Amino acid sequence: MPTPAVKVKVPVLETASVTTDPYILNLDKIQDPPKKLREALRYLGPGFVMSAAVVGSGELIATTALGARAGFVTFWLIMLSCLVKVALQLEWGKHAIYTGETTMTALNKLPGKKLGKVNWSIWLWLFIQVFKFLQMGGIVGGVAITLHMAVPAIPISVWAVFMTLVTSLLVYRGYYRPIEKLSLFMMLFFTVFTFASVYALQFTPFQISWPEVQQGLTFALPPEMVMVAVAAFGITGVGGDEIMYYNYWCLEKGYAAFTGPKQDSPEWEKRARGWIRIMYLDAFLAMVVYTLVTAAFYMLGAAVLHRQELVPEGYAVIKTLSEMYTQTLGSWAEVVFMIGAFMALYSTLFTATASFSRIFTDVFAQLGWLQFYDFPARKRMLAWLAWAFPASWCVLFLFIKLPVGMILIGGFMTSFLLLLVVFVALHFRYRRLPAALKPGTFYDLAFWLSAGTIWVMAIYGMVQVLKG
Repeated sequence: MPTPAVKVKVPVLETASVTTDPYILNLDKIQDPPKKLREALRYLGPGFVMSAAVVGSGELIATTALGARAGFVTFWLIMLSCLVKVALQLEWGKHAIYTGETTMTALNKLPGKKLGKVNWSIWLWLFIQVFKFLQMGGIVGGVAITLHMAVPAIPISVWAVFMTLVTSLLVYRGYYRPIEKLSLFMMLFFTVFTFASVYALQFTPFQISWPEVQQGLTFALPPEMVMVAVAAFGITGVGGDEIMYYNYWCLEKGYAAFTGPKQDSPEWEKRARGWIRIMYLDAFLAMVVYTLVTAAFYMLGAAVLHRQELVPEGYAVIKTLSEMYTQTLGSWAEVVFMIGAFMALYSTLFTATASFSRIFTDVFAQLGWLQFYDFPARKRMLAWLAWAFPASWCVLFLFIKLPVGMILIGGFMTSFLLLLVVFVALHFRYRRLPAALKPGTFYDLAFWLSAGTIWVMAIYGMVQVLKG
C-alpha cells in the first residue's frame, strides 16, 4: 500500500532570494501549470535533452549495426525497445516532481543493506558504470573518426583529444538552458536529414518493400543475433542511464520547484498533477521523435548495408554508415552526412558529459564527500567532473580503438541496468507514491507491460549468453 505522505529531506527555503539553486524547493517558485497546449510547450525540454544522449550511440551506431547484421528480421525488437521503456521514465520523472529528490537520494532510500553510507543499489550502479565508460569511449572515437574523414590531415587521436577539451569547456559551467538548446538543435538537424534519406531510398534499387517490413514484425530473433539484439534493446530509445538522468533535467527545468514541497492540501495535489501532465507531454513527444528516428536508422541499415554485406566496424564505422546516404541521395550526401553524423554523435557526448557530472556528483554526496545542497561546492564538483570524465573516455578509446564494440558492450550492460530501473520504479509506484497521485488503470497496465518486457528480454539474453 502507498504511504500517505513521505518525509523528504530536500531543503525548503521560505524565499527564492536566498538561493538560485534549482534543486532547493523555494516557496516563492511555486506556480500553477499551464492549461493551454501552446503555453505548455514552453515548459518542455528534459525529454529532448535525454533523447539527444541516445541518438548517437543508440540510433546511429547500435541500431544500424543490428540492421546491417540481421536485415529486417529484428525490426520489431527495436520498435519494442523504444515504446516499452517510456512508462518507467514517467514513474521516475513523477517521483522527482512530487518529492524533489535526486536520483541517488532516492536510491539511497531503497530497502536493503547498505555498504558504508550507501545502499546496495548504488554500488551495483557503480559497477555497471565501468562498462558504460567503454561505451562513452566509443562515442569519443566516433566523433573523432567523423572529423578525421572531413579533415584527413589531422590524425584521429588528435581529433579525439581536441573534441574532449571542447566538450569539457562547453559543459563545465553546468547551466541547464544552454545544454537544452544545443541538444535540441543537434538532434533535430540529423533527424530531418535521416528522414529525407529514407524517403529518397524508395527511388533507388534499395527501396523497401512491404513484405520486408512484415518480416521485421514477426517476432523472430536468430540465435546468432542475440548479443547484438540485447545490446541494441538496452541502448536504443531511452536506456536505463537516460531514465536515471531524466530526474536531474526535470528538477533543473523546475517541475518540482513549481509544484512546491509536499503538502497535504488540494492546492498541492492540483499543482503536482498539473506538472506531472506537463512531464508526460515532454516524455511522450520525445518518445515519438526518437522512435521515428530509430525506425529510420534501422531501415537504412537493413536496406542498404545488409544487402551489401557491409557491417560498421572499427575505424571504418563512419565510412560504412555513410553508404546509407550516398547510396540513396548521391555522392554529394557524404559531406552532409559527415555534418549530421558529427551532430548525432556529439549530441551524445555533450549531453552524456553533463549527465555523468550530475549523477556522479550526487553519488559523491551520498558517500559523504560533499554536501549536495551546498550550491558552490556542487558547482565546483560539476566543473571538475566535466573535465575528468571526457578525458577518461578519450584515453579508453585511444587504448582500445574499437568504437562499435565498445558501444555495444555498454549497451549490453545497460540492459541489466534496466532491471534495477524496473525495481526502483516498482518501489516508487507502490511504496512512495502518495495516494492522492495514484494513476489510472491504463497507466498501470502500460507500466507492468514495460516492466515485464524488460525482465523477459534481460533473462532471455542472459540464458542465451550462458548457452553460448
